[in-house]
Amino acid sequence: MPVCLAAARLLAPTVCAALLLAGCASSSAPPPRPLAGPIGAPASLAPASLAPVPRGLPGVGPETGAALTDGTLQALLVTGATRDTHTAEAVLYERADADAPWRRVLGPWPAHNALRGWTPDHTEGDLRTPIGVFGLGDAGGRLPDPGTLLPYDQDEEFDISGAGFLGEPLDGSFDYVIAIDYNRVPGTTPLDAERPLGEERGGGVWIHVDHQGPTQACISLALDHMRELLRALDPAGLPVIVMGPEADLRL
Repeated sequence: MPVCLAAARLLAPTVCAALLLAGCASSSAPPPRPLAGPIGAPASLAPASLAPVPRGLPGVGPETGAALTDGTLQALLVTGATRDTHTAEAVLYERADADAPWRRVLGPWPAHNALRGWTPDHTEGDLRTPIGVFGLGDAGGRLPDPGTLLPYDQDEEFDISGAGFLGEPLDGSFDYVIAIDYNRVPGTTPLDAERPLGEERGGGVWIHVDHQGPTQACISLALDHMRELLRALDPAGLPVIVMGPEADLRL
């Protein structure tokens, strides 16, 4: 059973039965080298604004960063304080090419993750969001396509009702969704129920509209931020989500 829908089914019997098989789901050149100061002047006199810019994704260490291919030009960084927290911050970064610095283009935005926090070994029903780097290639929702370049599946099956973990209404949570490529088949609608790693590893992990409370395993953002993100993501840039607690992502 898809993880984001599982919470709604346990907490609110009114969740749409149709979702029981569904999921939760400018270029810039490198800066110029610092200009030399007057002959004999120390290098520290070079203008501070021309200092070299770090090439790595901010807050991401070499182990995590190794999962970013040269073709990955967009990364949504979602960071939590610890493995046990269910609130996070999301920032979209872009780069012109593999040798260019990352630059922030959207955010920071508040976000929610799973009720019990994060895990590097997600299993069905553990109420934790998987840690790692995952592709973002397919989107959908109950509302019409807001203008995304991603394949978009508008379908009435993106529907949910009832209440979340804090008693908050879940209506509209799936108005927009982006499938996170964890235990799913990329290139399919977020509603696709196939789980290549097996049902026990969970699935249906999405970015979806925030309902002001923790999720089953998904990431949630405000409606307006979801719309902005959908319009910004470009499949040509092989977008990914890099998500987890600060300490894990620094590795």
